[in-house]
Amino acid sequence: MSNEFDFSHNDYIYRELDISGISDDPIHQFQNWFDEAIAFGVHEPYAMCLSTVGKNGKPSSRIVLLRGINEQGFEFFTNYESRKALDIQNNPYVSLNFLWLEQARQLRIEGKAEKLSKERSENYFNSRPLENKISAIASPQSRVLKNREELEEMFNKQSELFKDNEITKPDFWGGYVIIPEMIEFWQGRENRLHDRFRYTLQKDKSWKIERLAP
Repeated sequence: MSNEFDFSHNDYIYRELDISGISDDPIHQFQNWFDEAIAFGVHEPYAMCLSTVGKNGKPSSRIVLLRGINEQGFEFFTNYESRKALDIQNNPYVSLNFLWLEQARQLRIEGKAEKLSKERSENYFNSRPLENKISAIASPQSRVLKNREELEEMFNKQSELFKDNEITKPDFWGGYVIIPEMIEFWQGRENRLHDRFRYTLQKDKSWKIERLAP
């Protein structure tokens, strides 16, 4: 195995990012970028890296899917008994990261996770395909399995159980909203002179906008 790496990169020659062209509200700015990402054909624009911190003080990251944006923040859904949920229960402060390589854009978000209402979680759960509902109920997320067959057996058991019954959201499954306190927008530029703007929430709930060195 070779230990040599090619550290050469292509220059980012895309749009610029200037304070005169961004929104005063970072969630509105995110929505603008998100809409552009979809229109541009970015692969998996919903994918975001969620980082939490456990009781041992060690960080843990995984990819989850953005399932809602509103004035409060960014929504995703999971098993409340999973590692990420247990981390959030211990320390609600988390970070998110979006990487849209096709546009040379990155977004960093830091904030506090709060559980969504039962009604919101039920509405989303009910909108999911049947197999996804069954998987959410059957999978003991983050727990050790003996083998693949054990997981499939649990799925088949729940499928049989709900064959003639309506599936309702289990209490151990639901959503979170990440309420941002900092959002950073990064636009790749040529010669590594990238554009970076950071929004920081102030005590009066206004947002301070600053340009950062790349």
